Amino acid sequence: MQATAKEAKLPPVKKGKKNFSVFPFVNGLFFLLFCLFILVPLWKVLVDSLDLTTGYGMKLWPENFGLAGYQSVFSNPTLLRPLMISVVTTVAGTFLGLFLSTVGAYVLIQWDMPGRNFFAGIMLFTMIFQGGMIPTYLVMKSLHLTNTLWVVILMPAINVYNLVLMRNFFEGIPTSLFESATLDGCSPIQIFYKIVLPLSKAALASIGLMFAVSYWNDYTNYKLYITTDQSLYNFQMKLRSIIMGSDLPAANGGAAENTVTNAAVIVAILPFMILYPFLQKYFVKGMMIESYIEDGNQKISEGTYGKSITDACLGWEKSEKLVLELADLL
Repeated sequence: MQATAKEAKLPPVKKGKKNFSVFPFVNGLFFLLFCLFILVPLWKVLVDSLDLTTGYGMKLWPENFGLAGYQSVFSNPTLLRPLMISVVTTVAGTFLGLFLSTVGAYVLIQWDMPGRNFFAGIMLFTMIFQGGMIPTYLVMKSLHLTNTLWVVILMPAINVYNLVLMRNFFEGIPTSLFESATLDGCSPIQIFYKIVLPLSKAALASIGLMFAVSYWNDYTNYKLYITTDQSLYNFQMKLRSIIMGSDLPAANGGAAENTVTNAAVIVAILPFMILYPFLQKYFVKGMMIESYIEDGNQKISEGTYGKSITDACLGWEKSEKLVLELADLL
């Protein structure tokens, strides 16, 4: 007679000791030290910017707390004008760069456009081979763009890499949406700003942030193309002069010169330190795009009301009539 499950005595299971893994410990220690290497200098600059009698050395807290350094940055004309130039060029350049990238990417996903592969190849060719610094400068000079803000706005706005990223994102949008919009009477321009752009918020935020960081931290273009009028320098150029000691700002409110210098550094890095956490989700967020019918007030069938995603172009009733007419023709 076989023993039942209760009567059967199973050998005790020996719990093995948990092996200690070296890699997670070393990995965590490495990233902890890496974070300290980044945070400690930032903390020192922040403390020095709030210390009115700051000196050279490491302190955990400001000894003489005050905001006179930041008041000097925002009230001193020699610092305020470059800051405003950085803000204006960053905002204008970001919108211009996004416009060129989105329009160019939308053109390249038109599969029936003649010469589509040729134009795409020409743009990709410029990513590998460029004209060089001197020919580019001569072209800008012949166009009378040197020593103007136009050159620092237009140069970074034409970015093939961002255009390719935007094109790849647009290609992920289902073609059924384009077909549905075409049946609903949308023109290509309507499809672009009523369907493509609303579905591309993640790409617009990500690429827009890259454009903004590029414009805000721009230094090379100002150094190369603005040589005579230093009043057109941005905040990064002014900050470089301050740190090198060739153009120290005048301090007021009892703040030392080193306090104003550290406050200018914080002002330069603070905007994107605040902005980046709110846009970080767009770098890791995936999108599930599908055609859907949501609650609405247009009659689809008996007892069913709703609206289609392309309804803004034509309307459901006209779309239904158009589909029936096409079916009769077939």
